[in-house]
Amino acid sequence: MGEGHRATSMDALGRLTPEAFASAGKLPLRFVLDNLRSGLNVGSVFRTADAFRLEGIDLCGYTARPPHRDILKTALGATEHVSWDGHEDSVMAIRNLRAKGVRVWALEQASDSTTLEAWAPSPDERWAVVLGNEVRGCSEAVLNAVDGVLEIPQFGVKHSLNVSVAAGMVCWQAFRSMGAPKAG
Repeated sequence: MGEGHRATSMDALGRLTPEAFASAGKLPLRFVLDNLRSGLNVGSVFRTADAFRLEGIDLCGYTARPPHRDILKTALGATEHVSWDGHEDSVMAIRNLRAKGVRVWALEQASDSTTLEAWAPSPDERWAVVLGNEVRGCSEAVLNAVDGVLEIPQFGVKHSLNVSVAAGMVCWQAFRSMGAPKAG
């Protein structure tokens, strides 16, 4: 490291213990993982949910659930304190969240979508963002069940991002709009 940059101990960074995480305030956002193929991606989303202190994750369809070894490999312990629920059906999970007053949006390339930078979620509302399958994205049934669609502008050849990268971008935009989670 260059002069003026010093390594900082984890204690000095003010990191929460897993016990403190449980009672700490959360960013009013959760992810709904819709039939993700890769346990490694699921584990990465757990790590991101930990970093931004999200309300939780809904694991739907055939999305792997902890303690799957690939999830544990990339989650690095986040599955022990990030809240999660398993659901057989993504659309039913979305309907249940909406019935609880959660605004549910999908992250997908679609007509009438809102670009991620224009999304300004309020910290006074609860939000969920559906992340679709790595190959097929969000199904038509999911898109019909949500309140809106977010889209990350892309300018390359592939026009797709790894789902865990996209999750991080959604969290960053939510943080920019809502601010840091409250103390608790």
